[in-house]
Amino acid sequence: MKNADLRIKSKDDCRWDLVSLGEVMLRLDPGEDRIHTTRGFRVWEGGGEYNVARGLRRCFNQRTAIVTALADNPVGHLVEDLMLQGGVDLSHLRWVKYDGIGREVRNGLNFTERGFGVRAALGCSDRGHTAVSQLRAGDIDWRAVFETEGARWFHTGGIFAALSVTTPEVAREAMQAARAAGAIVSYDLNYRESLWKGIGGHERAQEVNRELAPFVDVMIGNEEDFTAALGMDVEGLDEHHSKLDVGNFRRMIERAVEEYPNFKVVATTLRHAKTASVNDWGAICYADGELYEAKLREDLEIYDRVGGGDSFASGLIYGLVEGKGVQWAVECGAAHGALAMTTPGDTTMATLAEVEKEMRGGTARVAR
Repeated sequence: MKNADLRIKSKDDCRWDLVSLGEVMLRLDPGEDRIHTTRGFRVWEGGGEYNVARGLRRCFNQRTAIVTALADNPVGHLVEDLMLQGGVDLSHLRWVKYDGIGREVRNGLNFTERGFGVRAALGCSDRGHTAVSQLRAGDIDWRAVFETEGARWFHTGGIFAALSVTTPEVAREAMQAARAAGAIVSYDLNYRESLWKGIGGHERAQEVNRELAPFVDVMIGNEEDFTAALGMDVEGLDEHHSKLDVGNFRRMIERAVEEYPNFKVVATTLRHAKTASVNDWGAICYADGELYEAKLREDLEIYDRVGGGDSFASGLIYGLVEGKGVQWAVECGAAHGALAMTTPGDTTMATLAEVEKEMRGGTARVAR
């Protein structure tokens, strides 16, 4: 199998297979109800960059850590407890003194309902003035993370970069330190209109992401992300919007790689939501001038779509970091994302055996 042109450090030289930088929120899930009518919520932890680290730890048995911050109050410690269950190392979790009511610092909340049929999934974030959004360049000892401890891979993305005026500076500092220490840097564009709306919208998102793009080895996103966050036109969807025109995608990526020759791998998920609970789901990966496609899963039944893209990213990264070949990696990412959307919460509940079975085209026949 052909591998991407990535010079990945040896496991023996590093404490971490992957370190992520991002916000971890408390997700409040009304289950089968609506946010505005429910009388009860189930709680999970979640966040785009964190979900990747957790997926790599829980499904793929990789050594991962999260760099984040929480307000030191009972809600923060609930998020901590949930993360401890996920197995991601928390030695780089920063606790920030709580002012008593959240006037100065607080923890992020994410209310998310799943959607069903013609009713789309709905998210309502409550994440202003959070502890992690107040991080500044110089707050984290990146030399300790990447040189003293050592990391093979570093992951962050557009959600963290959109949290405040200072978080892009923190991301840039981390990405530069990672590259200087020989770690691979991946970045998920993860465009969220609600996050950018009050701080400059599309224009600011493109400005920030284009400033960070030169430090990225592996760029990840969906077709909307590349358009909104990098300013690259994505055309060529067929009349059913079930898949992206491969030729058009190649041209777009070739333009991106020409502009950012540091991109060694570019990967995107492809989704057509026929209903909230039935999607077509696929993925494409570009590496070394070649395009690799995962099989398209038509009419995939969705239980909870949140985190599907993050689980794709963790499966893709696992395949790449373990040198299993680009085709294997994109198939692994697509299978892992598909499985993650069959369970509640932002994070994966899949096992590696289940992912490999799905990659082989296994059936849903009961296993016993």
